[in-house]
Amino acid sequence: MSSEHVAFDPDHNHSACRQSALAKARQLCQERKLRMTPIRELVLKTIWQSHKPLGAYELLPTLSAAGFNSAPPTVYRALEFLQEQGLVHRIALLNAFIGCPHPGAKHQCSFLICRQCGNTQEMDMQAVTRQIQHQAETMGFLPQQQALEVLGLCQHCQESQS
Repeated sequence: MSSEHVAFDPDHNHSACRQSALAKARQLCQERKLRMTPIRELVLKTIWQSHKPLGAYELLPTLSAAGFNSAPPTVYRALEFLQEQGLVHRIALLNAFIGCPHPGAKHQCSFLICRQCGNTQEMDMQAVTRQIQHQAETMGFLPQQQALEVLGLCQHCQESQS
């Protein structure tokens, strides 16, 4: 997997992206009167190191290196908190987690996942979400959560294959 690019947009400023995400997370926790513990913050920082989803076990070495308990339940508790607060999303297809660029905003998740480099980007799918909700209603079904995960190749990886 290439680490040359971190998002589908070649002009993406990942440092600003990461700093903004962490600032929003701290602010959200403060507004909700929740604790952003050092372990939770470290897990979130590690997830935001790139736009590649990380599995829980991939986070354990970072916790251990920082002197925290690196047992799986520790990382799973942190991930559960971050997911409940809308700070990360779980990519079911990969059994991994990625930072949410819209924390605090209620939204359905849709992702483009590059199968070559692993970069993943959340995308706006309001029109598709409305269609799914309409179709579900006509079938007497009440959708409560949905996630659309699309595997393919990002532009960078397509160009590198040429």
